[in-house]
Amino acid sequence: MSQLPGTPSVSRRNLLRGGVVLGALGATGTLPAVAAQASGGQGFGGQVFGDRPAFTSGVQSADVTSRGGLIWARADRAAEMVVEVSTRPDFKSVRRAGVRKLTAARDFTGVVELNGLPAGSEVYYRVRLNAADNPSRAGATLTGRLNTAPEKPSDVSFVWTGDVAGQGWGINPEFGGMKIFEAMRKVRPDFALSSGDNIYADGPLAETVALPDGSVWRNLVVPEKLKVAETLAEYRGNFRYNLLDENFKRLNSEVSWIYQWDDHETVNNWYPGEILNDARYTEKRVDVLAANARRAFLEYAPISTASPDGGGRIYRKISYGPTLDVFVLDMRSYKNPNNQAQRDPAGAAILGAEQSQWLIRELDRSKATWKVIAADLPIGLIVPDGADVEAVAQGDGGAPLGREVEIARVLSSIKKNKVRNTVWITADVHYTAAHHYSPDRAAFKDFDPFWEFVAGPANAGTFGPNTLESTFGPEAVFVKAPPAGQVNLSPKSGLQFFGRIAIDGSSRALTVELVDLAGTVVWSKRLPAAR
Repeated sequence: MSQLPGTPSVSRRNLLRGGVVLGALGATGTLPAVAAQASGGQGFGGQVFGDRPAFTSGVQSADVTSRGGLIWARADRAAEMVVEVSTRPDFKSVRRAGVRKLTAARDFTGVVELNGLPAGSEVYYRVRLNAADNPSRAGATLTGRLNTAPEKPSDVSFVWTGDVAGQGWGINPEFGGMKIFEAMRKVRPDFALSSGDNIYADGPLAETVALPDGSVWRNLVVPEKLKVAETLAEYRGNFRYNLLDENFKRLNSEVSWIYQWDDHETVNNWYPGEILNDARYTEKRVDVLAANARRAFLEYAPISTASPDGGGRIYRKISYGPTLDVFVLDMRSYKNPNNQAQRDPAGAAILGAEQSQWLIRELDRSKATWKVIAADLPIGLIVPDGADVEAVAQGDGGAPLGREVEIARVLSSIKKNKVRNTVWITADVHYTAAHHYSPDRAAFKDFDPFWEFVAGPANAGTFGPNTLESTFGPEAVFVKAPPAGQVNLSPKSGLQFFGRIAIDGSSRALTVELVDLAGTVVWSKRLPAAR
């Protein structure tokens, strides 16, 4: 997506309104706590807890399976993070799960891995922060809950969205903050999936934005949102910014996440090896920016196959019981430049050879009823990057060219290997849609029909709709986007969307719902499971 140009100015008054005291960053570059909640360490953090460690950004769980998962927290200083788990909300029966040192090297974030959890259960966890130099001095405590995957066929549901706090629309306390996360929490999913653009590191925020109706959108602002992110500290600050939102932190404490990334965690439409032509940046080498962005992302978005120092990989499979496997793709780290190579009949990279083979192999091995492929870019929508192409579809509409060649290979293998019940989900384009792909309408014929569902944005500008191209025969069965001629609508328009997928444990049928900011289902479809 395109970004609003320029670097905003901001008053000292609104920095203070956002809970940030000028000059208080200190040697560590960390921000003071916001929206202080002492009360024995309860609430969703940040907190003020005297001279003992406190939470700045709540707690969260991620990559939860039938027997394990990850617990994340961030302290306001060096601390010891202690995690306990229980099957009781009152914690009368409790087991220590692990301990982690939180240090400045990882911006005082940390992850404890859970093992030995009961399958198909609601599990409660408690995180305590102890003083780093004297663990007997306990600081703040926060609690959360998660749902482990079942080991027998059971009802399962999850939500997904993407594109958080972009195009100039940040946290607006007068609006109620990022309200889409509260709408997602209210449907009580087993887990949530982020389809990418978890932050807009390339999208500075202004203090106020004038709206067409004469009203004013008022952003909470912090220093790291006054310019584009280039340094590790600035990327970290962008993640901390979103975690100032109470709706987001409340959802995090009750619903586990599966995280994916896309471009705006680094810079708009980036690819490896790119050299920027953007006056806002002093560091033009995207590989340098991406290394900082990846490290910050992995510090703040716990992922089971990667480490916060940047090692490991982002693409992975999360098994959530006998009815669901989720295949999380990385369509950013291995892609080729956004240039005319997109029209090369020999193909170009969007997944890369290793990830493509992994996806083909793991889909073939999957025993789950439904295989949900979470893609951070859509397949059939044309997503331009100036005169070039950012995503998969390159606009020709004929035989696969460029990045379409890799996708064609995956789709052909699904048909050849008789892999049933595949569904693709994505975000990225800032409106919601349901696309049905069929070889009957396609230039390329060697695949089985499938659905792709699009959600988002989540407290970002609404755009669209984009143009579909016919290589894989998509049909836009449903679209909800701004009226013609209207772009970058604020969250006040209500055109913010998430998707919900529910699988019936008895019939194995999958139902998808596309849901707006008010929690209204704007479209739904029930898909019976092929046996």
